[in-house]
Amino acid sequence: MKISRDLALLKLSEHVKNEKTIVHCLASEAVMRALARRLGEDEERWGLTGLLHDIDVEVTNADPKVHALKAEELLSEFDLDEEILDAIRMHNDEATGIPRSTKFHHALAAGETITGFIYATTLVYPDKKIESIKYKSVRKRMKEKAFAAGVNRDHIMECEKIGIQLDEFIQLSVDAMREVSDEIGL
Repeated sequence: MKISRDLALLKLSEHVKNEKTIVHCLASEAVMRALARRLGEDEERWGLTGLLHDIDVEVTNADPKVHALKAEELLSEFDLDEEILDAIRMHNDEATGIPRSTKFHHALAAGETITGFIYATTLVYPDKKIESIKYKSVRKRMKEKAFAAGVNRDHIMECEKIGIQLDEFIQLSVDAMREVSDEIGL
């Protein structure tokens, strides 16, 4: 069976109950779609990958040793190609122990990671609206190690491995999240 976006959302909500995680997945979908457009890739395919990348996070209790490995099992009823499943597995390189090697791997790792950083930046603004932030604010905060300390900046920097410089990547990601601001509550 093929998986549509609606079915993917339904499947995601079966396994993920935390609203913040759902928001993260929606933001990741938006960023992955924007990256696909920018890189001439399949927007639906990349978007679904962003949407579903954390489907097993609650099933695995976010254990970095196994998170992303159970996703394949949870998605087994759908006709997902191996590259999608591989990108989902590879977004958590700690679980696989294998370095990311493809544009798709690097895009998902960078794209899903930047969403948390942009979200954190938005929340320090008085109006807490993504419309208010500028990419330069996000860029400046990247240098502050204490700010959003749990966000792996090295993963964000993988944008350069797909041929997109950091400033452009931040702007593209902020713009993508703005497009879904109602869905993600920003």
